[in-house]
Amino acid sequence: MSGYDTKDIRNVALVGHASSGKTTLAEALLGHAGAINAPGSVDRGTTISDFDPLEQSHQHSLRSALVNFEYDGRHINIIDTPGYPDFLGQTLSAFPAVETVAVVINAQNGVEMLTRRLMDWAEQRRLCRMIIVNKIDADGVDLEAVLNEIQGAFGKECLAINLPANGGKKVVDCFFNPTGDSDFSSVSDAHTAVVDQTVEVDEELMAVYLEQGEIAPEQLHDPFEKALREGHLVPVCFVSAETGTGVKELLDVFAKLLPDPTEGNPPPLVKENGKEQVPVEIRPDPDGHILAHVFKITFDPYVGKLGIFRVYQGTVDKDSELYVNDARKAFKVGHLFRLQGKKNEEIEKGMPGDICAVAKVPDIRFDSILHNYHDEDDVHLKTMNYPMPLAGLAVSAKKRGDEQKLSEALEKLSEEDPCIRIERDAAANETVLRGLGDLHLRTAIERMEELYNVAVNTKPPTVPYRETIKKKAEGHHRHKKQTGGAGQFGEVYLRVEPMERGAGFEFVDNVVGGVIPSGFIPSVEKGVRQVLDTGAVAGFPIQDVRVSLYDGKYHSVDSNEISFSTAGRKAFIDAISKATPIVLEPIVNMEITISNDHMGDVTGDLSSRRGRVSSTDVVPGGMVTVKGQVPLAELEDYQSRLKSMTGGEGSFTMEFSHYEQLPANIQKDLVKQYQNKDGD
Repeated sequence: MSGYDTKDIRNVALVGHASSGKTTLAEALLGHAGAINAPGSVDRGTTISDFDPLEQSHQHSLRSALVNFEYDGRHINIIDTPGYPDFLGQTLSAFPAVETVAVVINAQNGVEMLTRRLMDWAEQRRLCRMIIVNKIDADGVDLEAVLNEIQGAFGKECLAINLPANGGKKVVDCFFNPTGDSDFSSVSDAHTAVVDQTVEVDEELMAVYLEQGEIAPEQLHDPFEKALREGHLVPVCFVSAETGTGVKELLDVFAKLLPDPTEGNPPPLVKENGKEQVPVEIRPDPDGHILAHVFKITFDPYVGKLGIFRVYQGTVDKDSELYVNDARKAFKVGHLFRLQGKKNEEIEKGMPGDICAVAKVPDIRFDSILHNYHDEDDVHLKTMNYPMPLAGLAVSAKKRGDEQKLSEALEKLSEEDPCIRIERDAAANETVLRGLGDLHLRTAIERMEELYNVAVNTKPPTVPYRETIKKKAEGHHRHKKQTGGAGQFGEVYLRVEPMERGAGFEFVDNVVGGVIPSGFIPSVEKGVRQVLDTGAVAGFPIQDVRVSLYDGKYHSVDSNEISFSTAGRKAFIDAISKATPIVLEPIVNMEITISNDHMGDVTGDLSSRRGRVSSTDVVPGGMVTVKGQVPLAELEDYQSRLKSMTGGEGSFTMEFSHYEQLPANIQKDLVKQYQNKDGD
């Protein structure tokens, strides 16, 4: 199809828990639409979206992948996303590129742990949501119970717009042509429920409906789309991706009911105005100036670095000159691509709603804004709250001389995945690779070895403790040194005080009367910041402290920058020592899903790790979700420990919650270790 416009585009992200069948569903959609000859198989490694060698060997998605096809006069872009919690960064990064998030549920398992979180994230980003119940013809499934569970979890606004029939071997329409019989409920009742819910957002149409008793499907399009945007309606569809049951009906829903880029809620683009974020109004106008968002970075072995972006406004073509964020120099597009799995198809232009890619632009980063208008150089997408990567491995090159290759490989990994973070712990002399879980880290290590030919040694990293203070105090230091010519002199008085948790660091210049020349004050701050990085009592970074410089002395000949840097550093250490310094430890929120038989073992184990259990929720299938908070330091071996307790059946996720004070006995041991190490 060529010559489509923005109103013909549909952008959909397939998300859901692992094994819900998203990749198989993407293949079924491609096959039914005629974009491929026959659907591929995850087991055989022949799918369009799982083209990565690691994905084929693991037999599940590790990264998001783009596919597209034409159906019924529509150009449909599908983003197939991973289903394991460890790869949530890849899943959530697709949200800014789409109008609709389609949450796929395995009919055999019902609503799972990650299903709930994905529905919440999509709602928070004001995206239209729909639910696709897959594997409806599997043995022993109770589809009526699944629909009831969905409504119990996400509200009565989750309404079926088609229903299974003949034991899941057929799907009957409840919206366009509500006739026939289903395996449960009534097709006409389901139709009435959808219409009732839809007309509630349009008072005029509701009046017509109440008067006439029926509304034609074409009259429902605009209010249906509005109900989706407002979260007033979440359509539920039934399908079997494996056999193709319901695939055509699902395609009809995509083409006829889902919002196009002119109808979906606009992306949350903002500008900074002082300390406030001001919304930026955009229009999907092909003639407007260009605004696009880079939501994915990949490194292709043939074309190099690919920046994949969604066009929000304007038209990008091969002659476009674009700026990346606030860069002063533009790059020329040259070659513009559309992705079909691993294949890059060159295209002439990308209009509002299109998803495109450019290659070999070094300055492009994940979350960059591309534009051709200097007034847009401070526009950015409102920050998405990605899960904080807490699981970590200290990595080092196995072969001498591979240090540079390791550094480059780590940089590429962090560019491709917003939930991979690389830290350099100077105090412990460690390079730490952080991710969302053991699987996330193991896959990253495999990728470095297989794709970038870098073998690494790994070990548990030092726990990211932090230092802070509990009360106000003052510090002073006079640095004086005479070496025969010009000497060194700088004297500093400063005050420290604690700030609220998470506030970071603040340096305040309260010097009056020129007792310290203004040119030396940055040097004092530099000395203070040196201590922030290396710690004062246990060797961990200091946070949540305000430092006020209020007095000092200088010498007209001997004072210089290094003198005041040294004086600032030692005055800060002096103040910290008087301010009741404490060590903070990271606390994480944990959500552990296990069978009911293992709940006692798991909760007891958490208590032994200084954990606090906040709730236990029963989930279908004889499972229980245990929620609580645990110190990160106690979870080094938790993956293997949980596997041992549950016979391999348990799963868990963890997210950073907050820092809190370390118990005194543990802090004493850490301080002693630091002092002994420092003494060496």
